[in-house]
Amino acid sequence: MRAIVVDRLDGPQSVRVQDIPEPVGAHPRADGARLLIDVRAAGLSFIDALQTRGGYQNGVPVPFVCGSEFAGVVLESPTESRFAPGDRVGGIVWNGAVAERALALPEYTVLLPDTMSFTQGASLYMNYATSWYAYYRAQVRPGEIVLVHGAAGGVGTAALDLASSFGARVIAVVSSEEKADMARSAGAHEVVRSDSDWLDETRALTDGRGVHVVIDPVGGDRFTDSLRALRQGGRLVVVGFTGGFIPTVKVNRLLHRNLTVTGITMDNMETEYPGTLTMVRDAVEKLAHDGAIAPVVGRIFAFGDTADALDALESRSATGKIVVEI
Repeated sequence: MRAIVVDRLDGPQSVRVQDIPEPVGAHPRADGARLLIDVRAAGLSFIDALQTRGGYQNGVPVPFVCGSEFAGVVLESPTESRFAPGDRVGGIVWNGAVAERALALPEYTVLLPDTMSFTQGASLYMNYATSWYAYYRAQVRPGEIVLVHGAAGGVGTAALDLASSFGARVIAVVSSEEKADMARSAGAHEVVRSDSDWLDETRALTDGRGVHVVIDPVGGDRFTDSLRALRQGGRLVVVGFTGGFIPTVKVNRLLHRNLTVTGITMDNMETEYPGTLTMVRDAVEKLAHDGAIAPVVGRIFAFGDTADALDALESRSATGKIVVEI
């Protein structure tokens, strides 16, 4: 079968199409449960670009097949499984999605509604599971105001789309007018620009009090201002660090303003709180089948143009989810 292989850590342009054997056995994290997918579309995220340079903290040694997320049709499924051959599915695999066949993990796979295309399906699970869990961990309540950084990206647009499901008002932070338009179309109630005084604008939009929650997949040098953007008792959810470096926090800021900072990593929580993955998976799947969410597909790349897709992620020029059609 054809696959996009990373065999040296020289960045996005080093990936290449190769013919490799079809997958055998089960996904390494699937405890022997073989769930084989005929991949129709693969979703890429910022971690895929990092992986091509060996920069991801949970990276794997070369060679490996690129691609963290998939959508396709079940070819083989475990005997005792909620999946059957022919089912339309999408999910996370971390590596291996940009290929004609991929091994999936039942706990990280959702059934796609018939109304959802495969390109949308490849944009669903990772971003919506991450964003849904961020809202859940922040205990967002109806009527609260949520500020979302990187709001035109994959996680950001999912967070904007989910706001109505949690009854929240959402303020998007973006870096360009094109991204502002994307954020508005994804559900932002207000948009502020990161290349202007977004903190003062946020305070003005909240009568000087600040927001209840910040969802931050960016980190970097705006982290301290994110804490300043919170009102008394506010909560900040750390999702990632696409801004380029991991920030630190002076805990006196938390003490004096009763702030909470939390991170989210679902698979790690599963070890301490079994059922976490099922809870998140079921919530995302239900929202999709209820028609309550609509993944934003930013750009669709041909299989042979995967390197360019990864470049778009690394340069942070991408909006919505970047998808490769298989």
